[in-house]
Amino acid sequence: MKAMFVVLIFACVSMGSAKAQTAAPVSSGATATSAQSSAPVTNPVTTVLRMLLPRQQKNILAAIEAMPADKFSYKPTPEQISFAHLVVHITESNYSMCSRVADIAAPKVEQVKDTDSKDQLLAAARGSFDFCATSLANVDDTKLGDNLDYGFAKGPRAMAAIFLASGWADHYGAAAMYLRLNGILPPTAQPKK
Repeated sequence: MKAMFVVLIFACVSMGSAKAQTAAPVSSGATATSAQSSAPVTNPVTTVLRMLLPRQQKNILAAIEAMPADKFSYKPTPEQISFAHLVVHITESNYSMCSRVADIAAPKVEQVKDTDSKDQLLAAARGSFDFCATSLANVDDTKLGDNLDYGFAKGPRAMAAIFLASGWADHYGAAAMYLRLNGILPPTAQPKK
C-alpha cells in the first residue's frame, strides 16, 4: 500500500508539470480539467495513468526517433542492454501491463527483436502506446484489487498500474541516458522553440 501511495504522489507531482497537456476523458464522462478541480476523483489510479500517458508516449517515442539507426545496437557497457533491446522491452511492457490494468487480452502482434530495423522498432513502440491509449480509455479502479499472477510475483491488479507508470519513467530515463552518451540531447532537454 505504501508503494502505491508513493507512486500516486510521484504521478500527481509529475502531472503538475504537464497541466497544459490534454488527457483522455475519464470513464465517468468528466474531463482532465475536472480531474484537476477540488472535487474528488472517482477513479484516481486509472485517471492518473490516462493523464500520464500522452506525455510519456510523446517523450519516449521522440527519444526513439532521436537515436540514429546505426546506434540501435549501442550498449554503454557490455553488461547493459542495447538501445534496440530497450525499445523491445518498452513495447512488450506496454502490451503486458496495459492489458493487465484493463483486464483484456493483449493483441497478437508480431514479436520484435533487437535485430529489427529502427523503423520496425519505432512502429512497434507506437503500436504498443496506441494499444495502451485504447485499452486504458474506459478503465476504472473497480478491478484494481483483483489478484494476478505476474509470473515473478503475485499481487493486485494495481501493481500493473504502478509498474506501468514507473516503467514509463524508467524507460524514458534509460533512453535519455543512451542518447546523452551518444552526444544527443533527449527530447525533454531540448531548448523551447
